[in-house]
Amino acid sequence: MRAVGLILAGGNSRKMRELTAKRAVAAMPVAGSYRAIDFVLSNMTNSHIQKVAVLTQYNARSLNEHLNSSKWWDFGRKQGGLFVFTPTITADNGYWYRGTADAIYQNLDFLKKCHEPYVIITSGDAVYKLDYNKVLEYHIAKKADITVVCKDLEPGEDATRFGTVRMNEESRIEEFEEKPMVAHSHTISTGIYVLRRRQLIDLIEHCAEDERHDFVNDILIRYKNLKKIYGYKINSYWNNISTVDAYYKTNMDFLKPEVRNYFFRELPSVYSKVSDQPPAKYNPGAVVKNSLIGSGSIVNGTIENSVIFKKVFVGNNCVIKNSIILNDVYLGDNTYIENCIVESRDTIRANTRYVGENGVEVVVEKNERYAL
Repeated sequence: MRAVGLILAGGNSRKMRELTAKRAVAAMPVAGSYRAIDFVLSNMTNSHIQKVAVLTQYNARSLNEHLNSSKWWDFGRKQGGLFVFTPTITADNGYWYRGTADAIYQNLDFLKKCHEPYVIITSGDAVYKLDYNKVLEYHIAKKADITVVCKDLEPGEDATRFGTVRMNEESRIEEFEEKPMVAHSHTISTGIYVLRRRQLIDLIEHCAEDERHDFVNDILIRYKNLKKIYGYKINSYWNNISTVDAYYKTNMDFLKPEVRNYFFRELPSVYSKVSDQPPAKYNPGAVVKNSLIGSGSIVNGTIENSVIFKKVFVGNNCVIKNSIILNDVYLGDNTYIENCIVESRDTIRANTRYVGENGVEVVVEKNERYAL
């Protein structure tokens, strides 16, 4: 592959509420046994991109642990490898990343030392499959300066939390609004960009000279009439998980057979760091309907339309409906959970009831389970 991958995974989403109090959005568990960043890393390796840099910052400990070996995604270490960059205090710079363009600027030496002619820039908080080779071929055929991967939202979906674009008949982007108050277009940017490495270095250096720090506002929007910026539309599954509702919906989508088959039974595959857990155990009396159960879990109660992650214990007479239970949760006997997301490593005491009455409720039990 003639491109180097750049994954921007350092941001903090306050719309995730308590879920990002101890982890980055890119480290959020998805579909029972994956993390959000696994999908973009799998896309990179399936597109034969051998050199990938992940820029982390906010609550990066669990994300860095997840990325501690490149072998899970099969990045060639002799030809390339997986690099994880965090903000570094130097004699010339004492800042954390002040934006997406600044994050790239602080790691510009990495790009300058690469020999690949192109760069694929993506975010780490979206769930999708994509062959970046096709985007690169489109980029070259159009003789574009920048190519933005776009998607048409379904009617009724909220476009205001994305960047919206308008393209002409040749797919050249004429208008680009970042998170508008009122969306005038249902075509959104997916946060995936392709451009020449040398051009990216020039644009980032000009941004830094002008004290500008955001890739979308200070490069895409600022240069939209000066550079040839084209849109590449995708029609396959794509979902961003940067809000609680979007995260809940994305996990619930995996209960649909067509989504599960697309990600898990159709090539190319999705890879993740493997944890050696035994298969899920269903004790006598357990009832499970239309649910995903992670490895290492023990089920005694009733589970319906839910996603249960790894090492979850479900006590006797528990009822879990339309909920997401994250890793390593203990649910005491007679617990009732509906329309909730239960944070990892929680201990839900026996006879407890949680129901999300007005939307999805995030359950965080502050207990002393690990302080004994």
